[in-house]
Amino acid sequence: MNPVETLETSKAVNPLKQLQALGQSIWLDYIRRDLLTGGELKRLIEEDGLRGMTSNPAIFEKAIAGSTLYQDFLDSLTNHADLDAKGRYELLAIRDIQDAADLLRPVYQSTNRRDGYVSLEVSPYLANDTKGTIEEARRLWKTVARENVMIKIPGTPEGIPAIRQMLSEGVNINITLLFAQDVYEEVAQTYIAALETFAAGGGDVSRVASVASFFISRIDTLIDSLLNEKIKKETDPARKAKLQSLLGKIAIANGKLTYEAYQKIFSTPRWKALAAKGAQTQRVLWASTSTKNPAYRDVMYVEELIGPDTVDTVPPATLEAFRDHGKPRVSLTEDLAGARKTMSDLAAVGISMKDSTDKLTKDGVKLFADAFDQLLQAVEKNTKRPGARNVGAQSAKLRRLALDWRGRSELAGLARHHRGAARPDRQTERPCRRSKEWRLSTHTPARHGWIESVSRSPGAYLWPTARLS
Repeated sequence: MNPVETLETSKAVNPLKQLQALGQSIWLDYIRRDLLTGGELKRLIEEDGLRGMTSNPAIFEKAIAGSTLYQDFLDSLTNHADLDAKGRYELLAIRDIQDAADLLRPVYQSTNRRDGYVSLEVSPYLANDTKGTIEEARRLWKTVARENVMIKIPGTPEGIPAIRQMLSEGVNINITLLFAQDVYEEVAQTYIAALETFAAGGGDVSRVASVASFFISRIDTLIDSLLNEKIKKETDPARKAKLQSLLGKIAIANGKLTYEAYQKIFSTPRWKALAAKGAQTQRVLWASTSTKNPAYRDVMYVEELIGPDTVDTVPPATLEAFRDHGKPRVSLTEDLAGARKTMSDLAAVGISMKDSTDKLTKDGVKLFADAFDQLLQAVEKNTKRPGARNVGAQSAKLRRLALDWRGRSELAGLARHHRGAARPDRQTERPCRRSKEWRLSTHTPARHGWIESVSRSPGAYLWPTARLS
């Protein structure tokens, strides 16, 4: 083959599809209405081998505030005074999640339930509220009513018991906001324990899926800032060189050692007993993989974290960049001794990885809550209704209490008041948009959202139900 033919053959191979051959699934960290309705998601699945999607409040906020794609839907809710901004957001988000799940269902089926998932996050206000997280995760799982959805729960100390409970009920869970190796290991052991509980109750463990979303670039952003502070003050050339050598190296080293832990955990006799019943490993999902520092290669957090049984969720710009000039190789198992030395060197220069990951987790919860604030404000702003209910003092108080360790008992009381008195004997009727039929439903008002599924058929729309008080 001559050089021209070699070049043309190289161009013809899509690096994104090469990742599949190396055992890594590429997911898209993005959702927007036109992606679903305009055929773009279908094209990404067929041409790029896309195998899943993730979403979060910041993504939905950008989609709503940055386009008019949701205006018709929000206008249709104008006369529903029973819905606050969160209730309207949930209707909108669940419609997108259901439609994305339906488009990804062929992937779900062809990969025998290994891929084809789309994630929906519980309210960030509940990050420090175990009971509230469990209630909301159950409600969202039942409302979306798609077996290829994952409910996203943060790996906070209060989130982990909720994660275990939901997995033990057979709910697919995406554990988000993981930064530390020891927390990852706790999450992986939680998954195994939950599957054992589910299996003991007669559940089919082959139908439960989970990923552990381990954040990457945010680590380098923080650690690099700490290193640069030390570099500015350092006068000794050798010590300065040591500090500089660690820039941009910590996140990848941390990821490699986490993957090493994954391989060990899911090769134990305890795990093999579950695997014999059809259980799938809880894959590590690399999140926050866009390069924040322009001095670094724009696809380095993809190229350096490739290995079997992993997922990488990337934003659109990173997806396009890797398609254009990504260089796939199995990189996760390269130079593990070097990765260990990198982490040891970090400690030696006086930077605590534990302090850093604790800070990143705390900051991550706040960033997601702030994004949720902006999301609800965008929903309120774009709902054309005179005298529309604002996000409200009560919602703001719920947020403050949820983020405040000392406010948990008060939060529980306020949430009970917010839900109102359950009246399961009350019945309401409302239309299903596609079937034009009226359905009769006996229900209890849901936590904070007041929505429920009117059908479990693929593509079914949701209608708001009146809050019972």
